Amino acid sequence: MEFSSKEFKVGKCEGQKMVDGEIMPLVFQPPESNLEGLESLLLALKNNKDWFEAMIVKNSAVLLRGYDIRNAEDFNEIIETFGWDDIRYVGPAPRTHVYKRVWTANEGPLSEFIYYHHEMVLIKEFPKKVILFCEVPPPEGGETPFVPSFRVAERMLEEFPKVVEEMEKKGLKYTFTALSNNDTSSMRGRGWEDAFGTSDRAEAERRAKALGMDMEWLPNGGVKTVLGPRSLMKVFDGRKGRRMWFNTLVGMYGKEFSSAMMADGTTIPENVVKRCEQIIEEESIQFKWEKGDILFFDNLALLHGRRPSLPPRRVLVATCK
Repeated sequence: MEFSSKEFKVGKCEGQKMVDGEIMPLVFQPPESNLEGLESLLLALKNNKDWFEAMIVKNSAVLLRGYDIRNAEDFNEIIETFGWDDIRYVGPAPRTHVYKRVWTANEGPLSEFIYYHHEMVLIKEFPKKVILFCEVPPPEGGETPFVPSFRVAERMLEEFPKVVEEMEKKGLKYTFTALSNNDTSSMRGRGWEDAFGTSDRAEAERRAKALGMDMEWLPNGGVKTVLGPRSLMKVFDGRKGRRMWFNTLVGMYGKEFSSAMMADGTTIPENVVKRCEQIIEEESIQFKWEKGDILFFDNLALLHGRRPSLPPRRVLVATCK
């Protein structure tokens, strides 16, 4: 797994952190100082596919910077090079299909902070990789901060061993309320019809069931989804046996449209959730975009979010198995 300097040069970026001996994100740049085109990058990735994927698992985040990547078509070609299977996004974020395997990232208002999460953490099948491409970097703000999940698990176990043990044993239950139609004024405004790809209630229920969720229909045409029990932490192969804080407890706890509790209905103490929020922030890596950046996340190891931003900002995404 040694680094091959002929194909890529290791670089640095603002906000980079060393976590347990691993640099996050690991930055790869063209070996020449001038901008390299798409063709040479595709060739380098093709020649080093397995190695590159191993770097994503080892360092949790890998950034390609300094390549002349311009649009969704270029980005899609890079994704296709790896041959990873696509996984369709299911969740509350409003998104638009752009080109082949490429979608917009959450289109909710740029003024709002999108809280840290593992992509599709509540669904039975979640992506292993989330790949983001910066087409238009924001003039101010708009970072995509991310957090090594194992650090959150370690610190929570240290500070709240009893509560964490209880949550781990019982599992978690979440509720989320969605409207019938999309509300683009909200970062969680995706309607159930769009989310499940149907306006037929019976079909929506079938699709929800397949994803491991129950539905309760509301008088206003919306729906309340109930998910659980779900695990608090998970251990994934090839990641040093680390326990990942693989949940969305802080993001859904006590919100207007969502809730989080233990699977048997036991309330989780507010001080525990608040402290978890602080720990997540303390462990975060604040990643700032530059035009043409491509950032690969190991979704099994990292929580990620979006800082408020001034417009314009256009970040595209692909999710892979």
